[in-house]
Amino acid sequence: MNKRIKKITMYVALLIAGFLIWYLVIKPYDYLVTFKVNTTAGTINQSLKLWNLSLDQSNPIEQDNIKSVTQNIIIKDASYRYNWKISSVNDSVSKVKVYITDLNNSLKNKITIPFSNTAFEQRTTSIVTNFARQLNEHLKAIKITVIGESSTLSTYCAYISIKESQLKKAKGMMQHYSFLNSFLPSKGVTMNGPPFIEVTNWNMQKDSITYNFCFPIIKSDSLPKHKDVNYKQYQGVKALKAIYNGNYMTSDRAWYALLEEAKLKHIEINQTPVEVFYSNPNFGGDELNWKAEIFMPLKKS
Repeated sequence: MNKRIKKITMYVALLIAGFLIWYLVIKPYDYLVTFKVNTTAGTINQSLKLWNLSLDQSNPIEQDNIKSVTQNIIIKDASYRYNWKISSVNDSVSKVKVYITDLNNSLKNKITIPFSNTAFEQRTTSIVTNFARQLNEHLKAIKITVIGESSTLSTYCAYISIKESQLKKAKGMMQHYSFLNSFLPSKGVTMNGPPFIEVTNWNMQKDSITYNFCFPIIKSDSLPKHKDVNYKQYQGVKALKAIYNGNYMTSDRAWYALLEEAKLKHIEINQTPVEVFYSNPNFGGDELNWKAEIFMPLKKS
């Protein structure tokens, strides 16, 4: 009986020792915060990057993919690593797990966290809660309605090619909107519909896009020449369609909704979205009344 007790005691001691080695040495984080939110992984990803820019001391976010990013934050003299992992609960809800490590006091945190509500826990929980609150406020300021399969219109257009980061998509449009809107009519060109963008390349890993900012026009034999302005026939395509209401700075949130729709319905798409803008941001007003049609082209069978 004594031998059996000694053997059990040894096994328990080994398990405890193994756990302590894992917890104190191997475990790659100090603290975990989890929350759920009613949106896509892409919207969380882009919102996180925008929020990161607003922090006093932070470094550019590193990304494995849109569902796995690493953020480094400096608070006073302390450095923290936040590993954000995003997973889908269903087609409309995402779960976010944030693995936080204090790069200067990791061992101390692991020892003290089980026994008290530490300042480290309070600080990290507050930071993640701040992001979650801002994310939910953002979601209240936009509306995305997935329509389903549709098609874009064919039109002749004047356009300027732009390469920009995804976060600065609207900035690129604003820089050229007034010019195109005045240059074309002043040269006798007849406008023929709302402006739109045609994304020709979307690098999700680097958050960069190349797109044509297009103004539909009536084709004529005497179109004005300008070093930045080109002309072409835009051929309409079959596509998944969504309606976006909100500030055009974040209309790419509808891109991710369409990606999720395509995945859910097993539809093959080209990740080259098209956005058609029906509101003029210069007129202001309630941004939820701004309307854009967002298309994700289908792959040709």
